[in-house]
Amino acid sequence: MFKSLDLSGSEKSNTNSTEGAEKVKCLIVGSGPAGYTAAIYAARANLSPIMYEGLQPGGQLTTTTEVENFPGYPEGITGPAMMEDLKKQAERFGTDIRFGLATKVDFSGEIHKVWIDDKKLIEAETVILATGATAKYLGLEDEQKYAGGGVSACATCDGFFYRGKDVAVVGGGDTAAEEAMYLAGLCNKVYLIVRRDELRASKVMADRVMKTPNVEILWKHQTKGLYGNGVVEGAVLAKNKGEANEEEVKIKIDGFFLAIGHKPNSDFVGEYLDLDEVGYIKTVPGTSKTNVPGVFACGDVQDSHYRQAVTAAGSGCMAAIDAERYLSEKHS
Repeated sequence: MFKSLDLSGSEKSNTNSTEGAEKVKCLIVGSGPAGYTAAIYAARANLSPIMYEGLQPGGQLTTTTEVENFPGYPEGITGPAMMEDLKKQAERFGTDIRFGLATKVDFSGEIHKVWIDDKKLIEAETVILATGATAKYLGLEDEQKYAGGGVSACATCDGFFYRGKDVAVVGGGDTAAEEAMYLAGLCNKVYLIVRRDELRASKVMADRVMKTPNVEILWKHQTKGLYGNGVVEGAVLAKNKGEANEEEVKIKIDGFFLAIGHKPNSDFVGEYLDLDEVGYIKTVPGTSKTNVPGVFACGDVQDSHYRQAVTAAGSGCMAAIDAERYLSEKHS
């Protein structure tokens, strides 16, 4: 059971506090399934959490039209509606949810300092980072035009809606190969659009893709645009034929999947936290603990493998429990 914690006198032990700063037990940076779940658990444990939602309140799921794989919604639900449910639940237990962006941190002392919008200073005994990761896009206007209408950056999330249809995946690495393989089990045909004349994916993954009958690799192709009446109906590609010579190619598809990577939203903490080569925050296996005591990470900012709403929510629960236990030991 997740017990309550009374830290009413905790501020007396602050050794590096700054006059004028707001002092809190638990600060949650970022929202989405990870942040809101962390807030629910932290609030019920009497940690009086304060949350700053970031630039995209609710996280990436607010750009998803239909969510059918999150437990508890048998009829499915839109991403924005689900995030609103989670937000209301967090507020019900007393989470103070605010709009603002964490822009700088100082994790050098026992009390963790976080600046919001380069102005407001928060001093927190514990910090839970749930800032997520941003999918990389090609930068085409059509990607925004057809967002929610055929363009997706998550095959596991949205592939179900394209059963028996033709789709395209952009990318040449392991992620693209994995997405193509996943979609091949659902869709009639999968085009894998590769900019170069070889895959960057591991040999094992590359061999699997090339041996899959309903995957067609379009070598040396780049996407120029998408077309369709309200939803994606096809893509316009440019095939590189050498010596600056290009041939326009059109393919009919119902779904267009980006698989060119994600960028974790961790730049502002990189000076203090251990990150991997891409920028994901490293955590102690089986926990949400970072290399700095009292600082925890959950959701997509530390998960480069699953990137699902349900796993993000689970890690948010872990972060809140880890934070509560940290404070219990600190003040015992």
